[in-house]
Parts: sequence; C-alpha cells; structure tokens
Amino acid sequence: MNILVGISRVPDTATKVAIDESGTAISAKGVKYIVNPYDEYAIEEALQLKQKHGGTVTAVTVADDGGKETLRSALAMGVDKAILVKDEQGLDSFGIAATLSELAGQDYDLVLLGRQSIDFDSFQMAGLLGELLGRPSLTVVSKLEIDGQTVKAERDIEGGKESVTSSLPCVISVQKGINDPRYPKLPDIIKAKKKPIEERAAQNLPARVTVTRMEMPPAKSGGVVLGDTADDIKELVRLLREDAKVI
Repeated sequence: MNILVGISRVPDTATKVAIDESGTAISAKGVKYIVNPYDEYAIEEALQLKQKHGGTVTAVTVADDGGKETLRSALAMGVDKAILVKDEQGLDSFGIAATLSELAGQDYDLVLLGRQSIDFDSFQMAGLLGELLGRPSLTVVSKLEIDGQTVKAERDIEGGKESVTSSLPCVISVQKGINDPRYPKLPDIIKAKKKPIEERAAQNLPARVTVTRMEMPPAKSGGVVLGDTADDIKELVRLLREDAKVI
C-alpha cells in the first residue's frame, strides 16, 4: 500500500504571534513552526498501516523552504520519503488541493490528512482533494480498518459516532484519538537531517480566497469575583442585566 500524507507547517500554539505590516498575515519574526498537530495523527496512522500491509509512506507539504524542517520531523517519525512543493506565493486551500491532486493522482492508494490545520482552520482539504481526484473522501475519522480494497471507518459526528464503508483509493482526514503519535528518538532525528527531500515547483494558480485583514483579539478586561451569598447573587444578576445586558 502506497500512502501519501499531507502535512502543514503551522505556528507553535505556545508561540506568541503578531500581525505583520501588511495586516494580512502573521509575522514570521520570532515564531516557532511545527508539524500541524492533527497531521501527526495522520503520519502515525500511515506508519501503522504500512506495518500491517507493507508499502511506502510519503510525506508532502506545500510551503516555502521552511517546510523542509516540517518534513524532517515526519522523516524522524519514520516516513520513507519527503516531498516539498515549493510555494512562494502563498496558495489558498484550493490551490494547495489542486497541487496535491497532481501528486496524489499518480501511484498512491490512500491519501491521509489531519482533520484541519490549526492556523487557518478551513477544514476544506479532504473534501477538495477527494473531488479533484474523483475519489471518496472520509473526514474526522477516529477509527480506521483496511482489508484488501475495503475501508471501514468510524467518524466523529455531533452527539455520537458514524460507521461508514468505502473503497481504495480514497482520501481520509483523521481526528485526535485515532492513535498516539510516536515521539522520534534522537538517532532518528539525526538521521532525518541527512535524508534527501525531493523538491517540486507549485502550480501558479490564481487565488480564489484572499485574506483582506487580520486583527488581534481585543485584550481581556478585568473580571469580577463574586461569592455565593444572597448579596453576591443579586450583584451578579445586576451586572448581567445592567453592564453586560444579556438578560
């Protein structure tokens, strides 16, 4: 089974971000970038499927040169190959999906993705890629079994779980809880630094979605701490009615 795993390079959730001078993007100054956390579950699932069924696992990211470090993290986890599709223009979700569809349409039985990236949270990639490839796409998968060409998956839905079946080839985005991603060992991290990364040029596609403005959320105002006495409860009701105007 040949598996392609799409991964994203995103700011570390612990990093303090700022908006750059254009007002439409995050400033890269002082920002630490990591593998998108949901994509780590996709990498781990691909490695476990390879262990069961054989084949190869290839990681791909669409990014600038900084994407090489993201790919080296995937190589350290155990993927066989890494591909950087160099994107200097900043493709939107459709552009990235179109770029990946050209690659994924070659020799891959399965495309695995994280459910969404934690920076833009567009939640579009699996659906777009499935449509462009003309393949089934299953999203928010929390349990996955593959037997021959048959795919059985359990999806997280509002208020419960949904069991579905499909067939290979297909596109699947996975959810937190499907597995426990492995931590690369130091020797594997060192080896990953020396492994080759294939480079390809991204398509020059016009953007269908553009960011017109970014702004930081307003600073949190000071709160009021109240107890549970009768006077405190009356004060809470007054604040909700007169200050917050929610009742």
